[in-house]
Amino acid sequence: MEADQCQSGDDNLQSMIVGTVMRKIKSRTWKKQRYFKLQEDCMTIWYKSKKAGNAHSTFSVNDVETVREGHQSEVLLSIADEFPPDRCFTLVFRGRRGNLDLVADSADEAQSWIKGMKKLIENLENMGESEKLDQWICEWFKKADKNNDGRMNFPEIRVLLKMMNVDMNEHHAHRLFMTADKSQTGTLEDDEFVLFYKMLTQREDVLRVFQDYSGDGQKLSLRDLEEFLRDEQLEEVDRVQQLAMELIERYEPSDTAKMLKAMSIDGFLMYLASAEGSIFHPRQQSLYQDMTQPLNHYFISSSHNTYLMEDQLRGHSSVEGYIRALKRGCRCVEVDCWDGPNGEPIVYHGHTFTSKILFKDVVIALRNYAFKVSEYPVILSTENHCGVEQQRVMAQHLNTILGDKLLKSTLDGKIPVSFPSPEELKGKILLKGKKIGGLEESLNGPVEPEDSLTGEVSDEDEAADIDEDSLHSNSLRRMKSKQRLSKELSDCVVYCKSVHFSSFKHSRIHSKFYEISSFTESKARKHLREAGAEFVHHNARQLTRVYPSGLRTDSSNFNPQEMWNTGTQIVALNFQTAGVEMDLNDGLFSQNGRCGYVLKPDFMRMSERSFDPEVPINREGYRPLSLCIQVISGQQLPKVNIKESSVVDPFVRVEIHGVPLDQAKQETRYIDNNGFNPVWYDTLRFTIHAPELALVRFVVEDYDKASRNDFVGQYTLPFSCIQQGYRHIHLLSKDGTSIPPASLFVHVRITNLV
Repeated sequence: MEADQCQSGDDNLQSMIVGTVMRKIKSRTWKKQRYFKLQEDCMTIWYKSKKAGNAHSTFSVNDVETVREGHQSEVLLSIADEFPPDRCFTLVFRGRRGNLDLVADSADEAQSWIKGMKKLIENLENMGESEKLDQWICEWFKKADKNNDGRMNFPEIRVLLKMMNVDMNEHHAHRLFMTADKSQTGTLEDDEFVLFYKMLTQREDVLRVFQDYSGDGQKLSLRDLEEFLRDEQLEEVDRVQQLAMELIERYEPSDTAKMLKAMSIDGFLMYLASAEGSIFHPRQQSLYQDMTQPLNHYFISSSHNTYLMEDQLRGHSSVEGYIRALKRGCRCVEVDCWDGPNGEPIVYHGHTFTSKILFKDVVIALRNYAFKVSEYPVILSTENHCGVEQQRVMAQHLNTILGDKLLKSTLDGKIPVSFPSPEELKGKILLKGKKIGGLEESLNGPVEPEDSLTGEVSDEDEAADIDEDSLHSNSLRRMKSKQRLSKELSDCVVYCKSVHFSSFKHSRIHSKFYEISSFTESKARKHLREAGAEFVHHNARQLTRVYPSGLRTDSSNFNPQEMWNTGTQIVALNFQTAGVEMDLNDGLFSQNGRCGYVLKPDFMRMSERSFDPEVPINREGYRPLSLCIQVISGQQLPKVNIKESSVVDPFVRVEIHGVPLDQAKQETRYIDNNGFNPVWYDTLRFTIHAPELALVRFVVEDYDKASRNDFVGQYTLPFSCIQQGYRHIHLLSKDGTSIPPASLFVHVRITNLV
């Protein structure tokens, strides 16, 4: 916790603590000098403008996801001629916060910050849960210690508790204050404050469970712990003994207890707050699914208008959109290409005021980031509005920049009858777009260039689809382009040939497996209403992409669950827009090693099976389940109102997202003025008819009788990944980033109904 622990003679951290003047770069013309320094806590970066006045800002090392060296952002690329790469670096923040691009005065200074930041980030990642909690408490202490003397009296502590979302009994707090004041100075120093905080947060709810299973009320013997793991946590009986030993070894802080093969309340709490005590089954967080089935048997994490950082009319287009989506495990990105100046194709949202980027830069980002978090294939979905000349340039960029990462022919050179698997396509980028002729012709012999006259370029011209969604069809109508398709670009398309969809019957008779159709959300909903079972059947054979309506100019999203219910693989969302839809997407793809591919349930993969999402009861192997969740308590919920005097009135809503019959939500009551350790003990019950498709979302909101409730935190996971028993749920922010130490404590039971 002390600064010297984290510095330990590290020269880079020492020079960061002294501080450095660097240029903060926002564009080619905006370059301002700022003084940056690392605070003594080794957790906070403080920076200030060189101008008069004391305006300064800080950010936590916790907020920084990674450091990129050299010209690895659009902003730094734009000034590459001015500053050499060895003086430049980028701090990339978690969530949707913009990057910080910096230029140091020398390569050595840049290296000090690059290496120092990497070390600090690594230190944080290696911290245990209890160290993280101490760190969090200390950050609050420093925020409240206005005169920086490292000590606080009782009135200051009361103000701090309000800031931390605690509204509590003053006598009780004062009694604990006196106990924690070991030095008897009438003030608490930081270690004493940590002790005070921990006494204040004694977990009565966990103590109750502990005492239920403890033979003597003081400790859990090996046998007590085994009984708890078997009866409550429903761990596999044959490994309970081994697991109990491992948990004591891993989480018990007391050496005496370890020698006795026992667990204290502290060890018990540390186990329950760990990843093993989490609601998400650790086994399903790693890659656990069969990755050798055909590509169309998987749900694929997919992004829409990937180049946009904001809305679809005036938003900022950026290569950063691709980097962020790929780093979130996205495996299908979209690019809208138009003829650009100097013979270079550009990417932007056509006929709008969104800014423009080069197609070439998108392909470079794809090469650099496609396989950073997942080795499985990436699909590049093109909406192509370029003339033949610039299509050739597109093909040239794809070939020269991606090299052998670009899939140029079928895997074995033979005419296939079904898709290869994600496993076979590891490390490959697949182009989705129009193709002249089929796979058969391109493998059997060259296609005559004259055929290209029949090529219709624009695949899913969204503006044309607006017609169906819009009443102002005249003002928005744009004709489908009948431009010619260049053979070079056509040849880059192998397994994902875009075709127009006529009907399910037509597709069943005529479609080749590698032909893929795209639907706007309203068209997909219409098919779902009129022929749900046929839609599922179609997706057992073909790949389908569904994307948001052209009317969503604010880049909002539709509910992806509806589309997954039909077995649609590529459900494209605006990754740049936070909200329940992206929570569901993150929830579904948080399993299977976050690799961006999730195997569809078997009844959606077999063409001989029939499944209608509207009537799940009729399917073969129908087994409904009952889900019972007791919401016990919350811990350190973040403040949502900036006013120091306000404290949240939290309640928890549990939502089931799945087939229509499973859609449900229930809420606990709200607790007055306690975001710190609210206790509910409220039980919520649900029936789940298609558990393989269900997602469970936990939402905490701040109750407000006069206006809309404020969002506090959420956590979404697949129903199939839930661990039963006493579990903690570590909450996420609106952006999907973690907000430690905020959590919920629940008890979960799943039982058969039939």
